[in-house]
Amino acid sequence: MSQSLAQLSLLVNDYDEAIAWFTTRLGFTLREDTPLGGGKRWVVMAPPGSDGTGLLLAQAATDEQRAAVGRQAGGRVFLFLRTDDFWGDYRRMLAVGVTFRETPREEPYATVAVFEDLYGNPWDLLQPKG
Repeated sequence: MSQSLAQLSLLVNDYDEAIAWFTTRLGFTLREDTPLGGGKRWVVMAPPGSDGTGLLLAQAATDEQRAAVGRQAGGRVFLFLRTDDFWGDYRRMLAVGVTFRETPREEPYATVAVFEDLYGNPWDLLQPKG
């Protein structure tokens, strides 16, 4: 038996706003944008060159969901953007206005810095050691 994670869902306020941010700020690719009716869409984004897990953008539809936008993990990092060019990506992201919560640091496992997406969710940008 073989399994893998296909998508991770991220609550957003607006599909088009989130698509624009992820494509212009992080350089993500729009893999799929399929209307589902009733204003719902199946929107999948992914980092350039990635053939793995995608990020499913889910537009918040209830008060409870809208309240969770930007704090899906209670303020903790729950999304990790892995790169093979940390400093290049870090400088590019700064240049297009991505907010970093800290200066980059060296950890035993990676070079890492926490940044925020358009709703304030914290992410790690990291380049593993070795």
